[in-house]
Amino acid sequence: MRVNLLRRLVTALVFLPVLVIVARAGGGYYLVLIGLGIGIGTYEFLTMLEARGMKPYKVLGTLCALLLGWSAFYQSYLFTYLTFTILLLALSITELSRRTEEQAINHIATTIFGAMYVGWLMSHLVLLRELPYAMGQTYSTGTGYALLPFVLTWSCDSAAYFFGIKFGRHKLLPRISPEKSWEGAIGGVFFAVIAGFVYQQVYAHFLSWFDILVLGFFVGVLAQVGDLVESLIKRDADMKDAATTIPGHGGVLDRFDSLRFTAPMIYYYLRFFAAR
Repeated sequence: MRVNLLRRLVTALVFLPVLVIVARAGGGYYLVLIGLGIGIGTYEFLTMLEARGMKPYKVLGTLCALLLGWSAFYQSYLFTYLTFTILLLALSITELSRRTEEQAINHIATTIFGAMYVGWLMSHLVLLRELPYAMGQTYSTGTGYALLPFVLTWSCDSAAYFFGIKFGRHKLLPRISPEKSWEGAIGGVFFAVIAGFVYQQVYAHFLSWFDILVLGFFVGVLAQVGDLVESLIKRDADMKDAATTIPGHGGVLDRFDSLRFTAPMIYYYLRFFAAR
């Protein structure tokens, strides 16, 4: 366990400065960073489905997932509609070229789900960085928006992990993730809120204490829901990690499992309730 924790620490020390620098730069730099996460994560997910005997279209699914991130960057609803249309039509037409009609629904559905589950949900990280354009704010404000899901989500994940080790007595969902406990879950929610208040003072003065309380609570809950959903899928595929891309963390899919659920919630809350 100590070796794994050391690997996690080293990975974090390398990635976090890069994330902060690129988030501050924004624009195409941030799009490329998140695009790498979307592309690699989607490919890992569709590859994992193959272990379950499914036959998704990995290249097509990954390309469409990347297009969703691209459409988020340009704030283009039309481009998003076009991406979904291309995905559906291309899958349907490509399926006709298979030598057998067996599992046609399976092939199409798994590819669409992979593009949506990874590409669509993670594209909200791009939307957060570009949020100032929609709100009539200075572009530099987007740095605070962009880093918010990472700070809250990873604070929750870390606290839930250590609280679970130290105080875990009551299992949360043992059939899906035997190591997770209610004590860890509560600790995760609590520290997501605490991290939110600290972040507000340092980087997010545009948020009220009420905004932070709401965001911290729901991020704390959804981060762990996202983790459990990922565990459910990997358990079905009989895999511990989606890949070994990131030392100490498994794959990109594993590292961003919670963020796929928290980033959309943060974006829509800021878009409709908090951002002014």
